[in-house]
Amino acid sequence: MAARESDTVIVPKIAGNAAVGKDGTQVDPAQGTHLLYAGIGDEMATKLDRIKEMSASNPKMEFTSLYHLINEGLLRECHKEMDGNKATGVDDVTKSEYESNLEENLKNLVERLKTKGYKPQPSLRVYIPKANGKLRPIGMAAYEDKLVQSALSKILMAVYEPKFCDSLFGFRPNRGQHDALKRLTQFVERGKTNYIVDADIKGYFNSLDHERILELIRFRIADPNILWLIRKTLTAGIVEDNKWQPTTKGTEQGNLASPVIANIYMHYALALWYDVKFKKTLRGESGLVIFADDFVATFQYKDDAIRFLEAVKERFTLFRLELEPNKTRLVEFGRYAEENRKSRGERKPKTFDFLGFSHYCFRNRNTGKFRMKRMRMSALVGSSAKRRMQNCGK
Repeated sequence: MAARESDTVIVPKIAGNAAVGKDGTQVDPAQGTHLLYAGIGDEMATKLDRIKEMSASNPKMEFTSLYHLINEGLLRECHKEMDGNKATGVDDVTKSEYESNLEENLKNLVERLKTKGYKPQPSLRVYIPKANGKLRPIGMAAYEDKLVQSALSKILMAVYEPKFCDSLFGFRPNRGQHDALKRLTQFVERGKTNYIVDADIKGYFNSLDHERILELIRFRIADPNILWLIRKTLTAGIVEDNKWQPTTKGTEQGNLASPVIANIYMHYALALWYDVKFKKTLRGESGLVIFADDFVATFQYKDDAIRFLEAVKERFTLFRLELEPNKTRLVEFGRYAEENRKSRGERKPKTFDFLGFSHYCFRNRNTGKFRMKRMRMSALVGSSAKRRMQNCGK
């Protein structure tokens, strides 16, 4: 693929001896067998694992022929994985109903995919409550669209999982919230953390720019049919209150391909940029933990943290993203924060929230050992603990 003027802006090159892809991603050999595809047939899992291995061992590889993998075999395995108790989309078709004529349905679907006659139906927009009391929009896809989304997700994961930065924890095999919190604890308790940037992205999933998504995916996938399918999936629209609405940006939460698409976007927008460009400018220690659309950055020095916050704001404008100003903070936090604040006549360090937990500084009165402790935010509601936490840093 010919380099574009914006390539170096999106994904700056890395110098060094590690294997480096044309998009600046450092890669390591693939590890494990069928880690991404447990539950699907061995033959298809082997094909996907082979793609993963090629992606890991060939940093400059572009995949030009992947679309043929979305065949009856893969779609059948995706059907087996589906939860039959999930709500239906606009088609009102359940798993059991689709299964009553499975082979004919799959044959028909594959034929439409081959001839480009496939047209995904709009997702049914519903809302579920969030922990903060607000509502999260979810798109419920039609049943056969779920199968296509699942197959597409597996292919994208095979290509991109070996490329993702280590700071990404959400929607990845053998990683979860516990691992993200553990990494954050290591940065704070064992490192030289004195400041935390606690950031929130405004409407992340609903803000992803479609053209930018395709531009980023083209770094690794040059199969025009896969790119066509991604575009069709992104622009299928939604139905809310019995009215169709276009989807000109974003990827629906509920779309089975959305998690990996969101990770690809975050990999380039933040994680890779931080690793290969911004980290070189720091004068002290720093760490980054990203889970889906939430991230926390740790810093030894305040000036590094301030520069990071300003640089991220500028960086995100390239990706049509915006930090939520009322939920993005620079917090003095860490093993020396309490002492430093006390010497300045200030009260205890403030808290910060991440992945449903409120984090606070703690020092054992007997041993003097510093710990970062956390409490579930739901447990703070209406409790005396909430009042104590709110008093921190005032």
